[in-house]
Amino acid sequence: MAMGTRHELDLPDGRRLVAYEDGPASADVVVWHHGSPQSGELLPPVVAAARARGLRVVSAARAGYGGSTRLPGRTVADAAVDVGHVLDALGAARCLAVGASGGGPHALALAALRPDVVSGAVTLAGVAPFPGRGGDTDWFAGMADDGGLRSALDGPAARERHGETAEFDESSFTADDRAALAGAWAALGADAARSGQAWPGGQVDDDVAFVRPWGVALDAVAAPTLVVQGGADRVVPRHHADLLVDALPAAELWLRPRDGHISVLAALPVALDWWRSAT
Repeated sequence: MAMGTRHELDLPDGRRLVAYEDGPASADVVVWHHGSPQSGELLPPVVAAARARGLRVVSAARAGYGGSTRLPGRTVADAAVDVGHVLDALGAARCLAVGASGGGPHALALAALRPDVVSGAVTLAGVAPFPGRGGDTDWFAGMADDGGLRSALDGPAARERHGETAEFDESSFTADDRAALAGAWAALGADAARSGQAWPGGQVDDDVAFVRPWGVALDAVAAPTLVVQGGADRVVPRHHADLLVDALPAAELWLRPRDGHISVLAALPVALDWWRSAT
């Protein structure tokens, strides 16, 4: 059973968006932008970290995931606009935008588009903007399995074909990642496996959006931003964090040298404390 309260919102263009919330209605909000693939349901470690600090946590299933109507061709900015509608509907006045992995770009886009409510941003193993085919070698460097993103360069149909035969590369995760998935973040692993089967179109649209213009510039993110990166990450390598810090006006890098793509999520509680002290 999903944690928190489930909402279904009717968006201005007629689509449905599924969202979840947990915590006091009057509290500051942590907006959790899920990775790829995920259902958007709240995860126990995220809820626990928010509850321990008296915060309200909100998550939305991106278009194509978790019952939210698919929006083929959506940009990173499009997904952030959807989350903005959720925040308005729930009466959120002050937020921290947090994104893990594929959620990172969307958290930054929300911070850029909604400075009226977003007072800080955190990315955990977040993807950096794609520089274009001329610079793609460095962007892909260090990824244990870059097949999905490379196929996305040729559009949704190519990405869908790739997904029909692709298998997960076990070398993508470190021993610490596997320990995290067997322990505190077990719900994330289960949700990702279920979501990849149930809503493959969501991941297709995510990957295509990552390698195309995001629809928002990182220099528009005025809020303090914490870029958290595992030095041993084999899914989103460390140099993505460097690209983000270079492009963001008010960013600082927190490098955790031994962490991989999942184990770095253990930094979330301290990242929430960083926001409260920074703002």
